[in-house]
Amino acid sequence: MSETSRELEPSSQPEPERGLQLPPLLQPPLPTQDPSAPHQQTQLQILQLSEQQHQQKPGWIKHQKLLVLLLGLSLCAAILGLSYYMHHNLHNRRNNQTDTETPCLSPACQRASARLSMSADPFTQPCDYFLFSCGSDRLSPDSGVRQRGQGIPGHPQNHREKVVWPEGQTKEREDRRLKEEKILDRKTVLLQYLREILESNNRPNSTAVQKAKSFYHSCLDTKSIESAGAEPFLTLIQKLGGWTVTGQWNRTDFNSTLSLLMKDYGTFPFFNLLVGKDPNESGQGTGKRYIQIDQPDLLIPIEWNSKTEKSQAKTQTLRPFLASCQKYLALLGAQPSVSMIHVGTFISLSSELAVAATPLQYRLSKGQLYQRMTIKELQSQAPAIDWLGCLQAAFHPLPLTEDDHVLLHNLPYIVRMSSTISRWLNRHELRTSAPVHTYMIFNLLHTMMPALDSNFSETAKNLSLALGDKEGVAPRWKHCVLDTERGFDLVLADLLSERTAHREIEEIIQNIFSSFKSKLRELKWTNKRSFQLVMNKVHSLIPRLWTANEISSEAELDLLFSEMTVNTQSFFSNYVQLLSLWQKRLSKLLTEQTVAADILSVTPFLQGNELLFPMGMFAQPLFDPTYPRAMNYGVMGFLIAKDILHLILPDIYSQTETVRAVGKCVWAHYLTVTEKAGRDGRFSLSAAQQQEVWVQYSALQIALQAYRQSLKNNPSDTSIAGLSHTRLFLTSFSQVNCDSDPYREFMPLEPSFLITVICAKSGLCPTSLQCPNKTQQDSLQTC
Repeated sequence: MSETSRELEPSSQPEPERGLQLPPLLQPPLPTQDPSAPHQQTQLQILQLSEQQHQQKPGWIKHQKLLVLLLGLSLCAAILGLSYYMHHNLHNRRNNQTDTETPCLSPACQRASARLSMSADPFTQPCDYFLFSCGSDRLSPDSGVRQRGQGIPGHPQNHREKVVWPEGQTKEREDRRLKEEKILDRKTVLLQYLREILESNNRPNSTAVQKAKSFYHSCLDTKSIESAGAEPFLTLIQKLGGWTVTGQWNRTDFNSTLSLLMKDYGTFPFFNLLVGKDPNESGQGTGKRYIQIDQPDLLIPIEWNSKTEKSQAKTQTLRPFLASCQKYLALLGAQPSVSMIHVGTFISLSSELAVAATPLQYRLSKGQLYQRMTIKELQSQAPAIDWLGCLQAAFHPLPLTEDDHVLLHNLPYIVRMSSTISRWLNRHELRTSAPVHTYMIFNLLHTMMPALDSNFSETAKNLSLALGDKEGVAPRWKHCVLDTERGFDLVLADLLSERTAHREIEEIIQNIFSSFKSKLRELKWTNKRSFQLVMNKVHSLIPRLWTANEISSEAELDLLFSEMTVNTQSFFSNYVQLLSLWQKRLSKLLTEQTVAADILSVTPFLQGNELLFPMGMFAQPLFDPTYPRAMNYGVMGFLIAKDILHLILPDIYSQTETVRAVGKCVWAHYLTVTEKAGRDGRFSLSAAQQQEVWVQYSALQIALQAYRQSLKNNPSDTSIAGLSHTRLFLTSFSQVNCDSDPYREFMPLEPSFLITVICAKSGLCPTSLQCPNKTQQDSLQTC
């Protein structure tokens, strides 16, 4: 039992009873004579004594009544005090200790207990637990408030947007970056869970499952990959007619080679192919999907010039890019004198194609997305490509015709690309070097890079470093899990579904959604109409678990993968087969009426009137059916509530003042605890930061309310590490606040600090989280 609990328990030993003393007037008179004296009394003495006692009687009767009244009042006060003490003691015991709680002893709980034992405990370190619970000081008030970078979203070569730090930042900037790299986001947690599935041998597996696991293990077999070297890729080049870089080229037809690359090798050198619906038909209720054609992911680093509204190759990166291309050709056996010529023409052709590549936002502003036309119309505008032949190859065996419609996302690029290819194919001085064919082989090399030896991956890594990418290289197992998912997504979805606790997950989804609706009713809305509009939308939503319901048996999976032969000693050949499988999945997606469950999805989304939660959200250690409900609600309940609020926030923020008020209130708590309050508004929050603070604080309240309601419906719950229900809930939450999501940049403080805010005056928490030297906390208002 904890020290705190012992302090709160009533003493088991009663205090020594105090003997009730009679009032002096009720005590017998003290003897005035010697005991040996004669006992005879005269008649006169007896009469005098009797008269005196008779005269004194009314006085002591009055005192006796007053005494009885005082004793009665004292007894009532004692009863009331004892009742309050027992109620207060019971409340604290429920919050602070488990007493007779059943401990959770499952393997998952034992691992969770080990993690909790190594983490900061808010209730033993109330002054600073939130500063290092994630392993990063997200915003030290001494370092200033971070702002988002101004990257070009959607640009083909745009890296992930970086954070712009204020001037005067010390080495804390680099320390913080290194610490944040250790944070496991939800996608990484899911990938680790899939890794455990692929490496498990719990039961006899179906043929399809065995092939998926064999593929994964062949990917991990780096020894065989290293021993094969570049030979597998050189053999593949010969299948495509060779090339002039290292030997003879059979002068294969341009469109035939392009069709083959798209169909069998998942390579799209000049444009990308996607499958999806037309948003312009969303109001018509149609589920039809279209082939969508977009600009490609160019290999050459480019940048957008907003003045000329054109892209161009980055001058400062051309040298390292050229060096990497030369290295690739050297690894493939090309002579230095020959490779320089081919690298030069490759960069020149890449630069011409890059001119018409534009960022997504630019195309959106120009109305260039989802431009509809028939394949026949596209052929007339971009004649260098045999569009019908290429699309029929890529989507084989679907019967496409020239009258079928496609959607384009950058028609100016497609037109310019066609004219560029025609010009390069007809340049007589370059026919012997076949630069267009070499360009396609370079793109194929980029596709096959994960299946080649470390010399190729090291070259790619060095180029990334030269381009300023400091994110580092992901571990091999992560690449292998992702590659396995690309081809065996249906197998992994089936395996994941088997391990998903459907009933428990549906229960927590419904309880959190119910608590979310209650939270909306508590907000101060601008008017009743706004409130009613939002509530009508919320009530129309149907939250549910999004599962893979298209596979009914192992036999269907075995039949689907019957044509694939996995070679445990050759990952390259397995990878080639995977690319073909991936392209077939794309073809099937074009005709499917329902959206297949994406097992790598970790956040809910809206589809019609359904609010869908993917299975990947509920991977260990974030969720487990054997966990105490306190832990599942503190972790997964919070994440579910946070995701829902982010989806609905645009409808809420403009209609209520509560968002801004709560954001400011929580921030005031933080500044007070960190002793940074009252510094000329230096640490005021932006509107986006206020929103995110409100979202996460409300998500914690919603999850806690849902858990407490769950306890009312079913009071029994297990425990971990001897913690009470509420304490386990909050301690578990403090460990999940490290979640990395798109809104992370807007959270100005560690979310675990919200425990201090919610415990300030709510009476929900086992003990006060006030620091001894933080006297100002008493004056803070409840948020």
